[in-house]
Amino acid sequence: MEITWWGHATCTLEDSNVRVLTDPLFARRLAHLRRRRGATPPAEAHRADLALVSHLHADHLHLPSLRALAPGTRLVVPRGALRAVPGLRRLRHLEITEVAPGDRVRVGDVAVRVVPALHDGRRLPVGPHRSPALGYVVEGEARTYFAGDTGLFDGMAEQVGPVDVALLPVGGWGPYLGEGHLDAGRAARALARLAPRAAVPVHYGTYWPIGMDAVRPHEFHAPGDEFVRLAAVAAPRVAVHRLRHGESIRPEVAR
Repeated sequence: MEITWWGHATCTLEDSNVRVLTDPLFARRLAHLRRRRGATPPAEAHRADLALVSHLHADHLHLPSLRALAPGTRLVVPRGALRAVPGLRRLRHLEITEVAPGDRVRVGDVAVRVVPALHDGRRLPVGPHRSPALGYVVEGEARTYFAGDTGLFDGMAEQVGPVDVALLPVGGWGPYLGEGHLDAGRAARALARLAPRAAVPVHYGTYWPIGMDAVRPHEFHAPGDEFVRLAAVAAPRVAVHRLRHGESIRPEVAR
């Protein structure tokens, strides 16, 4: 089993001969955001058997990036997404499935279990509250939890269940994090509850608002290192891997 982090919340999981892509975002620029670290993901990153979208925010459900996926790719989106984001209906080269917490999707020897997240899942800025924010547990040779965007919530460990690897957001794309997000400290507390064998921090150190380079720059640079430091205290038995953009790991998992 191998995990590659391409930046922001975009990862490739290769498990049981199935390639799973999370929240595909391949843009150099997105509205007021500019990619400040890491090269734009290469064409290799566009290959997937299954792509998972955690919620409808444009930095997680990015239509131009989804158009780059190969014909026949299975795309899993939150229930209500096709109504809330009409552009999805034009992606006729993809096999789109809407899901909600409790649903399961299977591709080859991999099953994906849909779990809840604590986050505003609507299409901003004015979309109605009709689509949930989701997390996913990818079950193959390993059980890998992709949290999407979420805050820390009661029952998180019970909803997610036992996992080998956790991909946890630890930052954001601006100088302030609102409700429904994990910063490095809350992510370390989540890690202690989940108790996986390994963890990878994501959703930080990639995009930043144009013209705000000097505004709280530590919020851009620091969350990964801060998560490593705090996780060593809160969950010392978990192996934390802070990846560079485009870097891959093969974490040890239970056999």
